Amino acid sequence: MKRRVLASVVLGVAAALSLTGCLSSSDAPSGQQIDVEAAWLDDGRIIAVVTSGSSTCVPTAESAEINSDGALAVELVEPDADTACTRDLVPRATLVTVPDGVDPSEDLEIWVTGDGYYGDVSLAGVEGLAGPGGTTDYEPTAGWTQQQGQFVILTWGSSGCVPVVETSEVTDEAEVTVTFQEPPADQVCTADMAPRTNFAFADGLSGVEDVQLVLSGDSIDATIPIYGTSD
Repeated sequence: MKRRVLASVVLGVAAALSLTGCLSSSDAPSGQQIDVEAAWLDDGRIIAVVTSGSSTCVPTAESAEINSDGALAVELVEPDADTACTRDLVPRATLVTVPDGVDPSEDLEIWVTGDGYYGDVSLAGVEGLAGPGGTTDYEPTAGWTQQQGQFVILTWGSSGCVPVVETSEVTDEAEVTVTFQEPPADQVCTADMAPRTNFAFADGLSGVEDVQLVLSGDSIDATIPIYGTSD
């Protein structure tokens, strides 16, 4: 049975994600409070901070640092004001490099501020992740968000040829299969190596741990765990 799938999101960030800055959760935030979600990716080296908005105008992380309260403070920056944005409303993933000192096995409070908005989310720890430091191995990874049945998929490759999810379905009691569309034969791709994200859903797996994700299509063939526990 085919499951509901959200559109893929292109991330306008380079593979090297160097972030600095500081925010204290004791600071009084201003602006509109928004819903924020998060997911572990890349063996605990990256966190996807999920906000809602235009799929073509994804905010970038200007700073990310552990503050005096032990929370991860992330400052988001929107694209330039003259950027043409689509009028859709979808989840978008901003990739944040996990700062040194963070233990992915421990729960992490994340405070997010942006231009006129703020929000926070508690990201549950996951045992066995390598955590900050080192470099990516450029392998696909995936992590559950706090929205029921939703997870983020991270792949690496051309930023101009982002995979598109065709189907997402639960194929076993602890297995999800995601199939990507085959790209057009005449598709021209940029020759870079960038992180690309997709959102997908797996209905009916609430509270299930150790879910395996089977990826196929568009030159991707892998079976990987989905970090965390499905809500």
